[in-house]
Amino acid sequence: MENYFNRILENNSIPKQIRETVCSEMHHALEVSNMAVLISKELGKDEKFCDDIAVAGVLHDIGKLRVNRYVYSDESDDTLVVEQMKYVRMHSAYSRDILRDENYPENIIEAVYHHHENYDGSGYPDGLKGTDIPEMSRILRTCDVFSALITNRSYRKAFDKRTAMAIMIDEVEDYDMEVFLAFQRVFHDDKFPEIRNLQDMASEIQMENLKVFEEEALKGNY
Repeated sequence: MENYFNRILENNSIPKQIRETVCSEMHHALEVSNMAVLISKELGKDEKFCDDIAVAGVLHDIGKLRVNRYVYSDESDDTLVVEQMKYVRMHSAYSRDILRDENYPENIIEAVYHHHENYDGSGYPDGLKGTDIPEMSRILRTCDVFSALITNRSYRKAFDKRTAMAIMIDEVEDYDMEVFLAFQRVFHDDKFPEIRNLQDMASEIQMENLKVFEEEALKGNY
């Protein structure tokens, strides 16, 4: 796993901010993927489903690599520019386009494309509601939010895991309740250290799909 990170960090043809962003996104991707697999197993999903969601978890935010030039100010640090927030939502479509170009299966593409949909219909890109949202997307949504909350951001420190859980409970209408309850069971089974142990938990499937991050970074479309 470290080879992917090192090759990107040491490639001076990629802007420094982009190198750091790519590595940060890969860490987040693996964390979401690990969590999604554990929740899927808790839900009794079969091996094929778990393998597919492992891939979707790794690639769920790959489109962010194409929108970084829109969302960050050239004159400051990586603080998000409020009036450019609309560009953040473009990453779902970019992710779909990248995965189609790479010939990924349609169920994985759809899972990635819809992972920002909320169960109450308030999400994006299509405002899908309830079971109209692909099941893998519903799982990824829960994992993505939790991972984001427990990660440091330029505008705030990471929340501890119990505070993050409390925040999600306050917004529980965003999530599929069956998925959320499975997530809570995984959380309370103290599997959290496994989720964050990226080096030991990374599977062959996850590692194989990290190459897409490297390919996107090396294209230099920034």
